[in-house]
Amino acid sequence: MLKFIHAADFHLDSPFGALTAQQAAARRRESRELAFRLANYVNQQNIDLVLLAGDLFDSSNAFRETGEQLAQAFGQMRARVFIAPGNHDWYGPGSPWLTVDWPENVTIFRENRLMAVDLPDWNLTIHGAAFTGDQQAEHVLAGFTVPEDGRTHFGLLHGEVDPAEDRYGPIRREEIAASGLTYLALGHIHKRTEPFRCGGTLCAWPGCPEGRGFDELGEKGFYQGILENGTVSLQFVPFARHCYEILEVDVTGKDPRAALEAALPPGTAQHLYRILLTGETGEGGVNAQALQEALADRFYALDIRDHTCMAEDVWKREDEDSLRGLFLRELRAKWKAAATEEERETVTRAARFGLAALDHRDLG
Repeated sequence: MLKFIHAADFHLDSPFGALTAQQAAARRRESRELAFRLANYVNQQNIDLVLLAGDLFDSSNAFRETGEQLAQAFGQMRARVFIAPGNHDWYGPGSPWLTVDWPENVTIFRENRLMAVDLPDWNLTIHGAAFTGDQQAEHVLAGFTVPEDGRTHFGLLHGEVDPAEDRYGPIRREEIAASGLTYLALGHIHKRTEPFRCGGTLCAWPGCPEGRGFDELGEKGFYQGILENGTVSLQFVPFARHCYEILEVDVTGKDPRAALEAALPPGTAQHLYRILLTGETGEGGVNAQALQEALADRFYALDIRDHTCMAEDVWKREDEDSLRGLFLRELRAKWKAAATEEERETVTRAARFGLAALDHRDLG
């Protein structure tokens, strides 16, 4: 029995531009620690093989210190490590794959064609390829079939299956099905996929092990697999320290803070939340900034956005023969003519601030 890990898309040295400078620096430090946490896991779980399907760095000219720390972490693993560089960390001049001294247990695929490495102890062969530029249109799996040698064969590639255009390591399902591979470990797609089959080949993307923004939501981690009697089984291992989450809260007829707190799950302190307040409110709407300041210490990072609309009974006052009625009629016409939801939200905000000014109220 062989125990292995399949991970990808670390994107070390990502800028984390949406966070404060202090938080972004902390997240970059934590991302460098990811490989050391993974090394501890590998050794504690007696993992034999680590498959890393590219984009471990966010760019091909990553900081040397980051590469050296990654090499140090891999050197601590009591396992064989295989790496297929991707479109962000492609193999070429100046790349850390060339400039850093990698430990003996690490094998880096260096060409944009399939290369094979035999592992006799497990009667296993690993086939992998590298991106050698930031785009790669070649179908490296085209025409490939494993030899009939009685061995088990794994593939390790960074790329897309049946893409609309051939830019990032294109692979066709029929190519996978014809390959004879037992398992194809993929990278590039940051959202984890459930394992799927093409012919007799089991395939999966593990997603990224840490989200970097609100386009990478929920639990992140890697796949842990077992190869036994020529068959692969997989389980997902959550591994992220922080998760990005988006939560919609309807505040219609409710106190906004009470509605928000009632909707929060437990254990938010380590996570990054974007909360969208929806529903209908009165003239004053909600003070999203005040809510954010009041609740910020319950999250690693918090972004509250007011997407509420004014209740119909507020607009009904447009029939009044008054300055208020005239103001509401003009804004209501603009609201009805708005082409997008964003434009309607802008008109709603204008109405709220205008009404507050008419009533000498402070919306904060």
